[in-house]
Amino acid sequence: MKIKYLILVFLFTMSLSIQGTENNYHVVSPDGNVTLKVFLKNNKIHYEMDWLGKKMIQTSTLEYFEVGADVIINNHKVSNVDKHWEAVWGQQKKMRDHYQELELSISSNNTTSRFLARVYNEGVAFRFILDKGNKPKEVSWNCSYSTQHQSKYYLPNGEKEPLGPISLEELEVVQNRTAKGGKTVALRIPLVVETPENLFMAIFESDLYEAKGFETMKIAADFTTNAIVSKNKATTTEGELTSPWRVILVGKTMGDLIVNNLAINLATPNKLENSDWVKPGKSLWDWRVHGYTAKDGFTYGIDNESYYRFIDFAAENNIEYFLIDDAWYTDVKPGNIEMSEKLDLAKVIAYANKKGVEIFLYYDRRKGDYGDEKLFEHYKSLGVKGIKYGFMGNKADFTRDAIELSAESNLLIDFHDGPVPLAGITRTYPNAITREYCHAQQDSKRAFTPRTFVRMVLINAIQGPLDMNNGIFDISGVNAKEREKGPRKPNSLFTTVTAEAARTLIVFSGLVVLPDAPEAYAAKQDLFEFIKKMPIGKWDESKVLHSKIDGYISTARRHGEEWFIGSVHVNGGVLEIPLDFLEENKKYAITYYEDTAQTNSKTNAEAYQVRTATVNKDDIVKAKMVAGGGHCMWIKPMD
Repeated sequence: MKIKYLILVFLFTMSLSIQGTENNYHVVSPDGNVTLKVFLKNNKIHYEMDWLGKKMIQTSTLEYFEVGADVIINNHKVSNVDKHWEAVWGQQKKMRDHYQELELSISSNNTTSRFLARVYNEGVAFRFILDKGNKPKEVSWNCSYSTQHQSKYYLPNGEKEPLGPISLEELEVVQNRTAKGGKTVALRIPLVVETPENLFMAIFESDLYEAKGFETMKIAADFTTNAIVSKNKATTTEGELTSPWRVILVGKTMGDLIVNNLAINLATPNKLENSDWVKPGKSLWDWRVHGYTAKDGFTYGIDNESYYRFIDFAAENNIEYFLIDDAWYTDVKPGNIEMSEKLDLAKVIAYANKKGVEIFLYYDRRKGDYGDEKLFEHYKSLGVKGIKYGFMGNKADFTRDAIELSAESNLLIDFHDGPVPLAGITRTYPNAITREYCHAQQDSKRAFTPRTFVRMVLINAIQGPLDMNNGIFDISGVNAKEREKGPRKPNSLFTTVTAEAARTLIVFSGLVVLPDAPEAYAAKQDLFEFIKKMPIGKWDESKVLHSKIDGYISTARRHGEEWFIGSVHVNGGVLEIPLDFLEENKKYAITYYEDTAQTNSKTNAEAYQVRTATVNKDDIVKAKMVAGGGHCMWIKPMD
């Protein structure tokens, strides 16, 4: 990673960006729109946050050490920091990390520490660092967020539709629900807050990787103080202890939150000495194709001939990867993976290497314990490029180790099921290419409606890249349940083929996993062009042009001088998309991939049209979509 630092540090006690008396500090963002007040009250650290002249967070607490312990502020300093660095891959290439930072030197019960508060144009973040030496055996990192009265809340709900809008009082019902076995179901992050003025915040954490010993933060509603609270605990050692960053993003729309760079700027810089082998891209996937019969009579299954077909199509269409799900093995014991007799995996891998296609292999920890430390070395010995790691659970230390071990073996890693939502990890270990922190399409359709898609993109994706498996082109075949795997209920996938193409762009990921058969894409090659041409993860710039919860989202991503724009609409309608992001005095060729007048997400989902035109910076595109439909554009300069 090339990193250029331009750091301007000013140490002072009073200036335009910080005003303070003893134990009372005001820090302002570089653009002057975010104001953070940090102060002592009853010997505890408190804070308030304003944005655009609105009180976003009222008086709230920041506690660490032992809960309830009194603190003393011994010293403070302020830094104005302006850094520039380049991402290995992501939604934006050239990054600017610009903030005002307040650092407090604190003591409590003979323990010393540093408390950091960073104020960005896009929000604020808090972290503490306990010094070496004496400290409590266990440390709690508790924050409260006293939001405005009558705020609305949204949050992930595992593989079900995200929750919201709900009130603070209704959160009590949610957090007291129980799962099988009687255990309380934990609330998930990020928590999205919509204020009465229709401004938005996202509450979560970043750089959990660096916070060794901490597990994922837990959130809850505290009805004694009418606030949201977050908690982490860690067992301490004699060494220094660093907490995760508590993050509060701000945005005028929900869409602003998913292209907000604050969380990745907070993450630990790249740990890889050489990142050249980390290449984001697209992947075909076998799991949901089993049982598909092509027009030539060939039926896909778990066998070499099926996998050769996938590899051939990938090679012909510049698709970098092919993901083989867990059917490639039958059992796992320490130091041994029992291969399936249905295929010769070594021949499949050799064939892929010959064709220039890399292989991902799924690994399900429920099938047995190979030995986590040796697993990645074994994958490397097989000659594959990546691992889709399933059912490891929300275990932060375990996940950190898996990412590091996969990197040592030059393997990309895609976390399946309900993994740790490690915001910012793609900066620290860019081989952590994606994760299924959502409902991945094709597991079932009980939650995967057009509305659920928009909700998951606007809520779950705040945490980072998602492996959602969009891009079904044979919608009628899936709805007819003509596959061994897939929907349990026929005629339950409501979408259009243009919406499916748009979703592959809208959902940010380092690995866009395509779940349909090669023949399904070949039959609509003119539409597949939109997916084929996308430079996954290599974006120079990303924007959310329109967004509305339960309504629609329109996302634009730029690579070089080319723009890719994808939109979906829950209820159907027209989104006006100004092309004012294009260069002045320049003509562009545009390809539209659209729903038609005959398209219907329930009865005629595969009707679409492709047409071309020319546009310039002054044009406004009226993207028309049916209910559950979509719209795509590929814009490139004319020669």
